[in-house]
Amino acid sequence: MPKAELRFQWARLGDLSAPDFHAAMVQRVAVFVVEQNCVYQEADALDPVAWHLLAWSGDQLAAYLRVADPGTNYPEPSLGRVLTAPAFRGQGLGQLLLAEALARCAATWPGQANRISAQQYLLKFYQSFGFVPVSEMYLEDNIPHVEMLRPLAL
Repeated sequence: MPKAELRFQWARLGDLSAPDFHAAMVQRVAVFVVEQNCVYQEADALDPVAWHLLAWSGDQLAAYLRVADPGTNYPEPSLGRVLTAPAFRGQGLGQLLLAEALARCAATWPGQANRISAQQYLLKFYQSFGFVPVSEMYLEDNIPHVEMLRPLAL
């Protein structure tokens, strides 16, 4: 499969069309509930107040994440629900998605750190963007996680 060309879409929940938010939820449930065999409340109280970043390849949602404003989930802007749709994995889209999110955070909240609750197996991925572990491993929904901080919005 050739490398996907991405079109980024940033929006608050109220500005997303129903089909766009549905596409995001389909991928979030497919990855975080079905693929990871983890029963939990996927849609939560952060959705209405977060920024949603959808990365489209043509008319297909290739990748997604959301950014919570400072003081909403953590004192810093925080990234969560980071995913690449299964059909688009192995193309480096996760790096493009995270780079876009961090650039937006730096522009929106200059000089602020970023925080993430990362699945432990992705530590090296997030470290490549300047995140450092700031907690011991803990279980979140029976999946090993580590809280990580990117000290500055570089």
